[in-house]
Amino acid sequence: MKKIYAQALLLVSLLPAAASYAALPTYDFKVVRSYPHDTQAFTEGLLYRDGFLYESTGLNGKSSIRKVDLASGKVLQSKDIPPQYFGEGLTVWGDTLVGLTWQTQTGFVFDLKTFELKSQFAYPGEGWGLAQNGKELVMSDGSATLRFLDPKTFLEVRRVKVTADGIAVNQLNELEVVDGEIFANIWHTNTIARIDQTTGKITGWIDFSKLYPDAGKGPNAENVMNGIAYDADKKRLFVTGKLWPKIYEVKIVPRK
Repeated sequence: MKKIYAQALLLVSLLPAAASYAALPTYDFKVVRSYPHDTQAFTEGLLYRDGFLYESTGLNGKSSIRKVDLASGKVLQSKDIPPQYFGEGLTVWGDTLVGLTWQTQTGFVFDLKTFELKSQFAYPGEGWGLAQNGKELVMSDGSATLRFLDPKTFLEVRRVKVTADGIAVNQLNELEVVDGEIFANIWHTNTIARIDQTTGKITGWIDFSKLYPDAGKGPNAENVMNGIAYDADKKRLFVTGKLWPKIYEVKIVPRK
């Protein structure tokens, strides 16, 4: 499991208090609809493409990539990741799926239709979340830094430091680009940060503390919120968590 550093614990203790003292808006949500989700899926990456969800799962020996029917939650297609790898973030680029691994500094490129492994690439440090903005891949590594990668060479082309009122915010996990903004799960919280991808400044927090009260509790405290997918055509936002029984379609609303 990912190690929680002292700084991360401090961050978790401040959220959502940080949102209250910072000059940043906090948003609430409304559930539009819920869908079944595999409670054995240790969700690391989530995305929506052409009517289906694609999901990556973690844990050594249990990592996989999956194509999932949204309405039923049925896994239509899957491919196991070799057991020495802990699967992490996943995004789509063209006719491929690109996935990260946690501590093995290895990324994989799969054919979108067949899930056949096409190639792999290396990167320094850890791999956490992965998304794309139409020009670059956006990668998190658990720190307050977002890396932007060339989708052809997988080399870093730039990076931004994510801050809230000038304070670095780390533990950035699963990512999604939503109408030009980066949405990022803050690991071990029920908070999503809205991030300006040019400056790295957080423009607001989305508080999901009331979405799934069992998150982070029970015999497996790793069942935390993680997983953001966006249907850009229909403007639908989906969120879930590790081992959660449901995926939620939500609408973000201002806090009253």
